[in-house]
Amino acid sequence: QVQLVESGGGLVQAGGSLRLSCAASGRTFSRYGMGWFRQAPGKEREFVAAINWSGGLINIVDSVKGRFTISRDNAKNTVYLQMNSLKPEDTAIYYCAAASTGWGGSASGLYDYWGQGTQVTVSS
Repeated sequence: QVQLVESGGGLVQAGGSLRLSCAASGRTFSRYGMGWFRQAPGKEREFVAAINWSGGLINIVDSVKGRFTISRDNAKNTVYLQMNSLKPEDTAIYYCAAASTGWGGSASGLYDYWGQGTQVTVSS
């Protein structure tokens, strides 16, 4: 069982930056692939970024590529999403998720555990 807690969301002006963190419980965090997804009001949840268990494989959706980066610190049981050059269309609830297979990629169905989400609001 893995529990995930996101933090770091908030209100930021367009062009600003935020760093989201996702802290995981349990001693097997290093075995899990991690992902970030987001859901804007009235829209379906969408994939943002994923990182495999070792950090050696990363996938980022085209709409945020070059602005967002994903990383992990297995010693701290934490995965990060650094978000730069934020745009109003990045406004959403951001969720982290864990895949017990070591890699979930962009497929939400491959993730076994989800956090409660953290709100990111970008003002224009």
